[in-house]
Amino acid sequence: MPPVLWIGGPPGAGKTTVARLLARRWGLRWYSADAHTWEHRDRALAAGCPPAVRWERLSRAERWAVPSEELLAMSLHHERGPMIRDDVRALPAAPLVVAEGTPVTPQIAGTGDRSLWLLPSPQVQRARLAERGLSRGAAALYRRLLREIEEQVREHGGRVLTVDGRRGVRETAAEVEELFAAALAAGPVAGGAAERRRLLRYGNRAVVSQHLAFFVRPWAPPDTGTTVYPFCCECGRAGCEELVELAVSDFPAPPDAASPPLLAPGHRAPGGPGLRERPALQGQPDLRWQPVLQGQPDLQGQPVLQWQEDQGGER
Repeated sequence: MPPVLWIGGPPGAGKTTVARLLARRWGLRWYSADAHTWEHRDRALAAGCPPAVRWERLSRAERWAVPSEELLAMSLHHERGPMIRDDVRALPAAPLVVAEGTPVTPQIAGTGDRSLWLLPSPQVQRARLAERGLSRGAAALYRRLLREIEEQVREHGGRVLTVDGRRGVRETAAEVEELFAAALAAGPVAGGAAERRRLLRYGNRAVVSQHLAFFVRPWAPPDTGTTVYPFCCECGRAGCEELVELAVSDFPAPPDAASPPLLAPGHRAPGGPGLRERPALQGQPDLRWQPVLQGQPDLQGQPVLQWQEDQGGER
């Protein structure tokens, strides 16, 4: 298994935002448990896991109407932990991985100096979930997950960073960075811009794969091709924290080694192995691929919120 930093916590804690910031600042591989939700559900179905089978058999309206304890069981919170560990174990030996997700539990992450749980106060979580426009059932599940994770972490003595709303995102990330200082210094981290670009594409591609996997479920609505996601700029420059809002359907097609990098306006990616930048033709405008965002619909009501709810995941 590669060296790993584990970040757990319930939906609304800010895990994904913090993990992505750390990964980009230090040149780490970002592993998001959310991005593997449907893969994990398929594994559970293949194993005949009753809660996974029941989830698939219920309609979307029916599943969110069941009691929160049943929702917790069908979220596969405990079953997915070993799957996450297996995923991480299969990753390359370097660089350092920052793995985050709600199913990251003390049982798989341990309680040493390489694991941490972000636990929002009920008030903070409630406010953040309200901003997402979730259904009543999804919000109930996410509140139940907060209580479940609090109990698990308390029982095993895991490290906790309380998210009480007094710190902004960057302040929270800085505190997490300080708590992981020794591990970050030990590395290993990405060796240059080309490796950073490949790591950024790995994270971005995982988001796209998760989106596509949702829409092949037999109960999923049609994919309108308009879902927008804030992808990481793939320029590979150390210190770049720009996001590119882009329709998932417009993300560069594989193979990733030959496709151009996704770049924020004004950013460039010097030539190198993989994710090559297309040179401008003499006398012609630069034809490097850039997103066109005009006319993109609002995130509210788009499938991105639907698959957030249906997977029991968060950002």
